[in-house]
Amino acid sequence: MTKPLIIGISARIHHPIGPVLDLGGVYTKTLHYLEQSVAHWVLAKDVLAVMIPAIESEGLIQRSDMSLSSYAEHLDGLVLQGGADVAPESYGETPLTPEWAGDRVRDRYEIDLFNAFVAAGKPVIGICRGCQLINVALGGTLFQDIPTQVTQAISHRDADLYDRALHDVNLIQGTKLSQMYPGVKQAKINSIHHQAVKDLGRELIVEALGVPDGIVEAIRWRGPSYVFGMQWHPEFLALKSLDQTQLDGGPILADFLATARACRAA
Repeated sequence: MTKPLIIGISARIHHPIGPVLDLGGVYTKTLHYLEQSVAHWVLAKDVLAVMIPAIESEGLIQRSDMSLSSYAEHLDGLVLQGGADVAPESYGETPLTPEWAGDRVRDRYEIDLFNAFVAAGKPVIGICRGCQLINVALGGTLFQDIPTQVTQAISHRDADLYDRALHDVNLIQGTKLSQMYPGVKQAKINSIHHQAVKDLGRELIVEALGVPDGIVEAIRWRGPSYVFGMQWHPEFLALKSLDQTQLDGGPILADFLATARACRAA
């Protein structure tokens, strides 16, 4: 019997914010968690999904004897999930407003995690924040806030609609992403972000652009291992099996898992 793939998912980090009596003080603790939809999106293809806890040396998170490289050695692939903003300091800038300060602790953890999986030759896929994190890890920069810094941009986030906020993207023809969707030049995606790729990181190419504003919506690394990032959330679409209007994330997941299987067999 073939052993299932084991895919690691990066942790979201909840930082302590002080006593909250009606919640039993849970917010006084550092919590690691993931969205159920991300885990179920991966599990839908008969693989095991595990959350990878953060390891930090500067006191906020205790470092164990295990390193993130140990996870990269034993796992078959990595999914960088969405969540908090990437901190502007992580790409050499200062926040334009305090609200856009992001999560520097999570950035350090996920950049180390990304580098460990790339060094191990294991595939990496990034969703929303994960796409932005890939760009930053490879030396790129971000727009801290699309409405502020890209005045011609359409709305990429709607608090009321949330995962029902949609817009079109153009798939760049000739790229691997376009080859997964033969005959599809334009598609509809969900949109839940206010940051976006600004300057591309090393050896990254664009595979999808927002319509009509040209915001980068998907990137891929041209380096020796598999790295792909997308701004939309395919895991949310998986919960809406009857929604045929959005780009199906199935081919993207299938390609990622096929690469993981090939790496294991090599």
